[in-house]
Amino acid sequence: MMTGFLKMHGLGNDFVVVDERVHRHDLTPARIAALCDRHQGIGCDQFVTLRSACAEGADVFVRFFNADGSESGACGNASRCVADLLARETGQEHVGLQTRAGVLHATVVRPGLVTVDMGAPAMGWTDVPLAEERDTLHLPIAGDPAAVSMGNPHATFFLPAPDSVDPSVAGPGLEHHALFPERANIGFAHVTSRDAMRLRVWERGSGLTLACGSGACAAVVNAVRRGLVERTCTVTMDGGELCITWRESDGHVLMTGPATTSFQGTFSPEDYPR
Repeated sequence: MMTGFLKMHGLGNDFVVVDERVHRHDLTPARIAALCDRHQGIGCDQFVTLRSACAEGADVFVRFFNADGSESGACGNASRCVADLLARETGQEHVGLQTRAGVLHATVVRPGLVTVDMGAPAMGWTDVPLAEERDTLHLPIAGDPAAVSMGNPHATFFLPAPDSVDPSVAGPGLEHHALFPERANIGFAHVTSRDAMRLRVWERGSGLTLACGSGACAAVVNAVRRGLVERTCTVTMDGGELCITWRESDGHVLMTGPATTSFQGTFSPEDYPR
């Protein structure tokens, strides 16, 4: 049986989106990893499935999977893409996304431009989580990163010069550092002004991507905590820019950026290993 999919991206951070609201497909972690492969599958940074929502205020239940088939609690760029997809489907400007990290509320500013309320960051060491009690603002790792959870674990390194660290070299080891029992997304940020920074992110289970929405949120939160930037900040990544606001009134993080549909197609799950 053929399965339909959409290929979407947010600033080049790309996704295969499969609708399972009517029919469930046999998408095992191994099959997802094979479909994410850029040489022998469709190719993407993350794989996204849509199911019927069961939480109040949600229009759809969204699951995010890394390129290695492991599940992630949140994905900011994919959330914008799904919100844009649902808005075009329903005609609504406001949509609710049920995720493993809770219900995220999104607003379509205009077609292809979406703001997602990513919720409040979790800054306790058990929330990130860390393997042992540590100050999340200054982890005992060379480079002095700060850690926070945006529905998934993040560690942000603040660099003295842009691109002074190669994420593809430093990222793999840091992702698997013993202090991160669930692994971590590793951000490398260079603050250029009180309202701007340059960021590259090594994503757990996916590697270096052109953009990372939750990573941008985490970098701004950690930079604000250290007094480096204001609460609204433009984050420039390899794929483009996101506007991040850490709202003081309720502590929620708002992320605004583009959502793009590239193409649609079909695949047969049976053609991929279980």
